[in-house]
Amino acid sequence: MADQALTADDVKSIVEERRIRFIRFWFTDILGQLKSFSINAAELDDAFEGGMGFDGSSITGFNAIEESDMIAQPDASTFAVLPWRPEEQGVGRMFCDILTPERTPYEGDPRHVLRRALERASAMGFDRFYVGPELEYFYFRSAKETEVLDEGGYFDLTTLDAGSDLRRETVLALEQLGIHVEYTHHEVGPSQHEIDMRYADALKMADDCMTYRITVKEYAMKYGLHATFMPKPLFGENGSGMHTHQSLFREGRNAFFDSSDQYFLSETGKAFIAGQLKHAREVCSIFAQWVNSYKRLVPGYEAPVYCSWSRRNRSALVRVPLYHPGKEQATRMELRCPDPACNPYLTFAVLLQAGLEGIEHGYELPEPMEKNLYHLSPDDRRRLGIEQLPETLGEAIELTSESELVLRTLGEHMFNRYVEIKRQEWEDYRIQVTPWELERYLPVL
Repeated sequence: MADQALTADDVKSIVEERRIRFIRFWFTDILGQLKSFSINAAELDDAFEGGMGFDGSSITGFNAIEESDMIAQPDASTFAVLPWRPEEQGVGRMFCDILTPERTPYEGDPRHVLRRALERASAMGFDRFYVGPELEYFYFRSAKETEVLDEGGYFDLTTLDAGSDLRRETVLALEQLGIHVEYTHHEVGPSQHEIDMRYADALKMADDCMTYRITVKEYAMKYGLHATFMPKPLFGENGSGMHTHQSLFREGRNAFFDSSDQYFLSETGKAFIAGQLKHAREVCSIFAQWVNSYKRLVPGYEAPVYCSWSRRNRSALVRVPLYHPGKEQATRMELRCPDPACNPYLTFAVLLQAGLEGIEHGYELPEPMEKNLYHLSPDDRRRLGIEQLPETLGEAIELTSESELVLRTLGEHMFNRYVEIKRQEWEDYRIQVTPWELERYLPVL
């Protein structure tokens, strides 16, 4: 099922053969939270023909109540049977595109935002935007506290890795859902894990990220545990990142590769990377969209904060993995700052648009920075022209609010709603009195 694009007729046949009783329609709100409603299998014909109507007024970032009618149009190619639901009278799922009652794409649908970015790439002659994100996460004893399951570290394979069986079952479920898993391992932090999906077209990969997150959580719950993609749940430990590998292909060939270049990077690849570096600060609130994201983006841990690139240096924002002869197709860039709690549709869309901007306007890629950037003084970084990512969501969203690139990527409706929601989140956080303040100041002031 994973290797073929299913049609509506294929879906109806599978539903009949496997006696699937319900089909869940999946889509996301503006913040990347998964939304769903179920239909009876008997409604499939109508759903494929005209979509299913619903009230969008309570979905974050969707239209207000006076213009709330929406249509969820299922994408047959995304059909899969949910492995955590009973086999008897089972449950399938499909991702949906959200339409207006006039049957035009709804401008507040994150899937549509990514489709629009891919159309720009296609118009520029690129037929594939491949993405390979690495989503890290933690297992805790419950959703109310951060009690870890182990004190394991990177690649540990001992009884310390209490999540081995749980990871194994999660991987088998992902494969049933049509997601190719390359490898899995314990991450640097205690009780921190990573399951790496094989790269795919950006739209499929955004769908797969949503599937990955809900699958990890469902199987953790099955074991009586809680899985979280919160960027920085533990003070003093590494946070969870989503290192995002990217490449553009044209007519089956990797547009980033040039055998004659000292870095094996084509002018297209260099300009694409330059675009992401130049626009990183203004799109930061998209790929690091929560107050907590900026507790991860601090110097000294694995999360990079300095806008530069390198080949080996993991303190740089962008890494270009070293080229191996015969592996031309694998030439790619790795952006190391996104976190796994972002909206993948919007994140892949802004990253693609930033890269295309670099190609279209011929941005120059600076020399790689192979020094450990954490060891440079602020004066040294200024002298080298190395900018830093925003330090708070408040700073990040104000940069986004002035970004013409993000406005064009999201469209006016979503752009205005996103800025409004994130400003409010920052304001809600800013006025809190935290335990740290009480502990520090109450006894002495």
